[in-house]
Amino acid sequence: MANQEQLALLQQGVNLWNEWHRTHPMQNDLSGADLSALDLRRIYLNDADLSGVNLNKTDLKDADLRKAILFEANLIATNLYKANLSEAYLSEADLSEANLCEAFLSEAILSEAILVEADLSRANLRKAVLWLAHLREANLSEADLTGADLSEANLRDALLNLANLTGANLHQTDLTGASLRWTNLTRANFSQANLSEANLNLANLKDTNLTQANLSKAILSLAELCGADLSGANLAGVNLIGADLSGANLKGANLTEADLIGANLADVNLDGADLTGANLNGANLQRADLTHTVIERADLREADITTATLPFGWQPAR
Repeated sequence: MANQEQLALLQQGVNLWNEWHRTHPMQNDLSGADLSALDLRRIYLNDADLSGVNLNKTDLKDADLRKAILFEANLIATNLYKANLSEAYLSEADLSEANLCEAFLSEAILSEAILVEADLSRANLRKAVLWLAHLREANLSEADLTGADLSEANLRDALLNLANLTGANLHQTDLTGASLRWTNLTRANFSQANLSEANLNLANLKDTNLTQANLSKAILSLAELCGADLSGANLAGVNLIGADLSGANLKGANLTEADLIGANLADVNLDGADLTGANLNGANLQRADLTHTVIERADLREADITTATLPFGWQPAR
């Protein structure tokens, strides 16, 4: 329950509130208050209890919300442009269509938060917790998600172009149809994630964990996948034209009808993989391990298979 004296003070304006806040920084309780559609630009609410507060369509541009408690808060269509929410607690908050462009959310807790169609472009989300968050059609372009936890989150059709997800955890995350062009995914964990029909053109997936991930019909043309672990992954119908997969682990992967024209597969482990109907025209397979690999109807014209370990008894089509 909001402190009524504090609520009355806030309603007198941001300047008066900020003056009072400077001498009472740890005693702010506005929980459950209706602050919708107010102009609260540059307000100081760091460490405040704002759980259950209604901030629908409120203008919080440049606001200081560091370590604020916003559990189950209504932040639908709220303007949080360049707001500082570092270490804030936003679990189960509704931020649908909110403007979080260039906001600071490092180490913020956003588990099970609703961020459908929210604008998080260029936001700082380093080490943020977004476990089970709803980010469908959210804009995370150029956002910094280094070390963030996005496990089991819903990112269907989200925009992550040019974002930085180095070391991020996306275990079992749904990225169906998402756009991750030019995105840095180095050492990220995508184990059992769904990336079907996602666009990862020119993405950096060096040393990334994609074990048992679903990448069917995804676009990975010219992507960097050196040393990536794709064992057991579903890559049926994937576009890997010109991709660099050197040293990657594709053991037991499904690559049926995959397009690998001109791809670099040097030193790749394809043991037990299925390349039925795959197009490997002009691919580099030097020193690749194709032991027990299914390569029926695969197009290996102009592919470099010198020094590759091929299935026993296999002969190239003449």
